[in-house]
Amino acid sequence: MSEPGPAPDDALDGALEDALSAFCADDGAALLVALDFDGVLAPLVDDPTASRMLPATRRAVDRLGALAHDDGAAAGRARLAFVSGRDLADLGARADPPVGAYVVGSHGAETGHATADGCDTVPLELTAEQGAALAGLTAALDAVVVGRDGAWVQRKPSAAVLHTRQAGPVDSAAAIAGADAAAEHYGLDALHGKDVVEVAVLHTSKGEALRRLRDVVADELGATAVRVLYAGDDTTDERAFAVLGEGDLSLKVGSGDTLAGHRVPGPEHVALVVDRVADALTPTA
Repeated sequence: MSEPGPAPDDALDGALEDALSAFCADDGAALLVALDFDGVLAPLVDDPTASRMLPATRRAVDRLGALAHDDGAAAGRARLAFVSGRDLADLGARADPPVGAYVVGSHGAETGHATADGCDTVPLELTAEQGAALAGLTAALDAVVVGRDGAWVQRKPSAAVLHTRQAGPVDSAAAIAGADAAAEHYGLDALHGKDVVEVAVLHTSKGEALRRLRDVVADELGATAVRVLYAGDDTTDERAFAVLGEGDLSLKVGSGDTLAGHRVPGPEHVALVVDRVADALTPTA
């Protein structure tokens, strides 16, 4: 799709407005609004622990979360989900999802839902072989970043992640090549995102996670049809866009080639999108 021109801070383009109206149509279908976190709800930052939603996005997400899980007219029609590459504990701490929201971490390897006491997660268990591969992989990535300023390794329950956002171009290129080599050594896929390379010992993706969430929503709400809105900003989100079909709404946040049908410039526009859905779910007098 083509790049859009600059949009006013308080407006969405007409094609997206029309798509949102069609998505929210009250025709008996359930709605699943699934959102990536970094770069979508929160601006990208050098320090992942400092990532927070924009105030407008926070308000919109909390509003939609309350509407999607209340006992009023919206009940039985919508659900909210957070789908992220972050591990689930980290996602819960940064995103603070509204009670009832589905949470998916580690690109689909971890799942659960938000409660008043935090995230209730489905236990993740690795086989002995997977555990050994993860230990060896993590050690290999640790060796890759030695002496490379700004490059570091994040540990996840089923993956190791190379971060290069703060590294110079030479150190970044060398570290990425080392991560790719480590993945190949263990027969694993290296998932490249924005200044990250993630290598997981479990084979999953955001696309597979969306397929599962659609089925979960259909079962929970007794719906024969579930329309999905998914917003993402990174190359890892293309696997989610790829599984969406007729009636669904795919939204790319930021620049870059994409399979998504629509695009907005940044997280501040995602707040407008979420508010449009909340408007449609708000009971009228």
